[in-house]
Amino acid sequence: MAEDEFGLKEKVSKLPTTPGVYQFFDANGVIIYIGKAKNLKNRVSSYFVKTNQTSKTMVLVRKIRDLKYIVVNTEEDALLLENNLIKKYKPRYNILLKDDKTYPWICITKEAFPRVFTTRKFIRNGSEYFGPYTSAKYANTLISLIKSLYKLRTCNLSLNKSAIYSGKYKVCLEYHIGNCMGPCVGYVQEEEYMEYIAQIRNILKGNISSVIDFMTRKMKEYTISLQFEKAQEMKEAIEALKTHQTKSTIVSTSINDIDVFSYLEDEKYAYVNYLRIVHGAVNQVHTIELEKKLDESKESLFSFAIFEIRQLVNSRSREVLVPFYPDVLMEGMNYAIPQRGEKKQLLELSERNVKFFKMDRERQRGLRRQDSKLDLLNTIKNDLKLPRLPHRMECFDNSNIQGTNPVASCVVFIDGKPAKREYRRFHVKTVIGANDFASMEEILYRRYHRVLEEGGELPDLIVVDGGKGQLSSAVATLRKLDLLERVPIIGLAKQMEEIYYPGDKDPYLLAKTSVALKTLMHIRDEAHRFGITFHRKLREKKQTISVLSEIKGIGEKTEISLLQYFKSVNAIKEASREELAKAIGPAKGNVVYDYFHLNDADDK
Repeated sequence: MAEDEFGLKEKVSKLPTTPGVYQFFDANGVIIYIGKAKNLKNRVSSYFVKTNQTSKTMVLVRKIRDLKYIVVNTEEDALLLENNLIKKYKPRYNILLKDDKTYPWICITKEAFPRVFTTRKFIRNGSEYFGPYTSAKYANTLISLIKSLYKLRTCNLSLNKSAIYSGKYKVCLEYHIGNCMGPCVGYVQEEEYMEYIAQIRNILKGNISSVIDFMTRKMKEYTISLQFEKAQEMKEAIEALKTHQTKSTIVSTSINDIDVFSYLEDEKYAYVNYLRIVHGAVNQVHTIELEKKLDESKESLFSFAIFEIRQLVNSRSREVLVPFYPDVLMEGMNYAIPQRGEKKQLLELSERNVKFFKMDRERQRGLRRQDSKLDLLNTIKNDLKLPRLPHRMECFDNSNIQGTNPVASCVVFIDGKPAKREYRRFHVKTVIGANDFASMEEILYRRYHRVLEEGGELPDLIVVDGGKGQLSSAVATLRKLDLLERVPIIGLAKQMEEIYYPGDKDPYLLAKTSVALKTLMHIRDEAHRFGITFHRKLREKKQTISVLSEIKGIGEKTEISLLQYFKSVNAIKEASREELAKAIGPAKGNVVYDYFHLNDADDK
């Protein structure tokens, strides 16, 4: 066992039974897996128990050469540490978070007359940050709304009172075009400016209703004091806020500050959707994709995702709606599985989002695979000057050793990948001895004569293993079947990887790095491997039968019985009289035993 060989068994036996994080290292000292555990000793020991292990876990265990662990106070601390270490070291066998983008924040600077803008850098300098927003479009929409409502400064001048009132600054173009209130020259008092910042803070927190109430009161005050222009500006701002509010998904005015998570998985990926509910509206939506590396439980994956998302969006919501409980219940969070009512509808909304996300990702992966496949086929078509994309390629190879057991193989590649169910083997029937040219003619004729008779699919490219001679034989066959003009054919010679075309005297050379050449070599090598395997089996079978057939008194049925029982001639040779008697009876068993052992004695 691996743990005995590398001293792991003793290390595992001495692990504490407390919560913690464990790290597995390979032979190069590289961390290959990081995990959390409620009980370190029990969890790590489970890897080295072979019962019920999946193939992925077995591969991981075979690579483990050392382990280290970190003890923590609680399972929640273990989850936090595991999450941070996985992101730091990115171990090969851990969950792969498919979402590592940097998201935008909206920043309110800590300075006199604060600025408000989007940024992807979180700098701890006392400024306020809202977000991050997983949709940059949504963040930019909020900034556009804020700019249309409030004429804040965008410059980075140091606006202290002495500089303002000493006349150090002059208004810029932003003031003249109506985008700034001119705080640099004292056209707006800091107290009034900070009122606007307070409103912006409420908008960013999702509390739009309180801002509308404040603006409505101000509009009435302006109307009473006959400041009709200001009252009109406030009315337009209220309408803009209401329009923005209606675009948010309103859930219920009675539901406030709730996180909602839903989960969906397939064999390779897990998907987790998040909805943030603030002041009765969906304030934020985010979905992440996790690529599974081992057979992690859905509860473990769900814990990882919830922790990751809440860290990302800086959520402090205490109430969390989920479809099932994750494997770590974190302090300060109350999980609930809603059964009915508005909260159940919220969970269903999240589940619809995660389903659509999964469908979209699958479609994107399908398109990427399709694009990659078409790129390869287009490269082959252009490099080999083919009339159409080579969706179906077939390659032929002859195999014989010293003229014995002549066979041939045909391998089929569809869209650049082996289609092993369509591979075919051929016994060469009409050719005696080692004659590759005649064998190629026979096999191609048999192959495509049958395809034409049965109305099968013709290839877009035929590749023959060999140079001019093999290609000439193949061309003669295609001409005989009236296929030469319908199916392109080339020869690929091994020595210099030269490509031969029908009728061309000189070969065509592609760069060794060419994708088209590498694909042709792959097809040719696969045909050679397939043919050699078939030829080797025939020779072994012939040798086996020839050895047993030399024993007088042993017929074909007894030969088959012996091979079925002992599996090989060597096993028959090493069998005792009693074992042979069990297989074919005492009389025949003695004959076989005497044949091998008397011959051995004579040789000595």
